[in-house]
Amino acid sequence: MKKIMFIGKSGCGKTSLSQALHGQDITYLKTQAVKYAGMVVDTPGEFAENRRFYSALMVSAAKADIIGFVQDATARVSIFPPKFASMFKKEVIGIISKTDLDGSDIPRSERFLKLAGAGTILETSALERTGVARVLELLENDPG
Repeated sequence: MKKIMFIGKSGCGKTSLSQALHGQDITYLKTQAVKYAGMVVDTPGEFAENRRFYSALMVSAAKADIIGFVQDATARVSIFPPKFASMFKKEVIGIISKTDLDGSDIPRSERFLKLAGAGTILETSALERTGVARVLELLENDPG
């Protein structure tokens, strides 16, 4: 199974998605440091929110096969700069989280992720468990 590293703003749903992927109950946990849990490398939101931590993202990416940019579907802005994916020498996918919430705007989130350079875009809800199987399928596929 491949490993995926989640990058995104604080509170965007990275840890909840990790819990859903591992079949755990969804409980809010603030990620304070890079967490390696099974198939997921979960990064603190501050790493993506502050340029001075970009080097920590690049180092942490060494443990992952795929990079997942997580974009909250209810967010009106994105923290991902244009072509952000180009700093990683790995496949970068976009994950739209919280698609079940009122005020979600999936097309806007998709535009943000494409501008950042994400390839495949997946829609998810950790609480509803929608899209979780698709993420797992992506991690199980062996390109070779």
